[in-house]
Amino acid sequence: MKLSDLFGDNATISPQRAAIEVSGLAVDSRAVKPGDLFFALAGARTDGARFIDAAIAAGAVAIAGDHPPSGGCRVPFVTTLNARRALALAAAKFFSKQPSTIAAVTGTSGKTSVAAFTRQIWQHLGFGAASIGTIGLVSPKRTVYGSLTTPDPIALHRELDEITREGVTHLAFEASSHGLDQYRLDGVRVNAGAFTNLTRDHMDYHPDVAHYLAAKLRLFRDLVVDGGAAVISADHDHSSEVIEVARQRKLLTITVGHNGDGAGEGIAVAATAIDGFTQRLELIHRGRRYSVHLPLVGEFQIENALVAAGLAIGTGSAPDAVFAALEQLEGAKGRLERVGEVNGAPIFVDYAHKPDALAKALQALRPYAPGKLIVVFGAGGDRDAGKRPLMGAIAAENADEVIITDDNPRSENPAAIRAAILAAAKGAKEIGDRAEAIGRAIAGLKKGDVLLIAGKGHETGQIIGDRVLPFSDHDAVAAVLAERVA
Repeated sequence: MKLSDLFGDNATISPQRAAIEVSGLAVDSRAVKPGDLFFALAGARTDGARFIDAAIAAGAVAIAGDHPPSGGCRVPFVTTLNARRALALAAAKFFSKQPSTIAAVTGTSGKTSVAAFTRQIWQHLGFGAASIGTIGLVSPKRTVYGSLTTPDPIALHRELDEITREGVTHLAFEASSHGLDQYRLDGVRVNAGAFTNLTRDHMDYHPDVAHYLAAKLRLFRDLVVDGGAAVISADHDHSSEVIEVARQRKLLTITVGHNGDGAGEGIAVAATAIDGFTQRLELIHRGRRYSVHLPLVGEFQIENALVAAGLAIGTGSAPDAVFAALEQLEGAKGRLERVGEVNGAPIFVDYAHKPDALAKALQALRPYAPGKLIVVFGAGGDRDAGKRPLMGAIAAENADEVIITDDNPRSENPAAIRAAILAAAKGAKEIGDRAEAIGRAIAGLKKGDVLLIAGKGHETGQIIGDRVLPFSDHDAVAAVLAERVA
């Protein structure tokens, strides 16, 4: 592809340089191959301009960035006003194929479940559907675990191109605030965007909640195509701000939840009832009443399922078929997932690693615990330290027994992280070794109890220092249960 074709109106390129053939894109100088265009991005820790010489030595035929190196450049340098956005748009042109229907989900909690549920609804309706997000890529042809919530633009657009060639026509993916703020999703043709909620998270990245919300709003202001749809959970503090932006864009606005517009395009919750480990819902959409048997636990899963239903309806699927498909949903891996039982006491694993998510998970399980509700959790190192006492207080308030353990301490002292949580969790036990904490919790279970193991969900590694050690909450539970049988 010619250099000029990758930038369009985003940069001015002289005619003699415009015809340069580019055979690949790179943002890491170590990954540059002969013929590549290297994007020298300025980051929080280092400036990509430092690696221009290394990229040229590896065969880069051109460099792009927001400022040329002070000493000049030995290959053509393309100056762009916004190098990150230029990268995303160039990646979209280089890897040009995308599924015909794309839905993006943003919010603090629920993104993974909504993306998975939307994929499942589409699958039940007969579409070739996929989802991309925290747990990885799930598609009809392959499942790849362990992806970032929002991959870098080159990886993302390469993946979109590949799954489209494999027959995927419908894609649901998670849109993180980092990805939106860093323009990683620009160039994706988003037909419908969804907003779940906004609570404290990523305060190590965003200076304040206003900045965090502004990043989320980019999905609706800038990325959803003209005439597209916006699906908004209407029951939260910042819902009205998202609704306003969607309506200013004249997007098809579908509000869902107890405050959903059931008389119009929205989905209103008229009534709910717990039915074992399932729930019965009465919903209203376009003035018509629907009865749905939802095979999921927790009020927040109702919200996630309805946001997914809104995305399917907003992208053209028939409401009757969509609501029928809700009765076939399966929870995403590590999202309030029932992984075992001891003495009649169920054990759940959940990814809840932020205050609001932990509160929702515990509150969802409370009706199932006539005995004790027990929680095992920790907090990640090198992340927002302010949420640690908040999570400790939430655990103490909502659980009968609290065990504080290690999550991903990273470069921090694990004991110091635990101490910050314990300071607000009066009466909690401290067991640093996560496997031991899980084992001790399971050993104490009696009939009527419920155990929640929170924080890591689907993860299969524990980050300690600069190493990732194999660890899975699922495997830890399975090992304890196997010992009890032996």
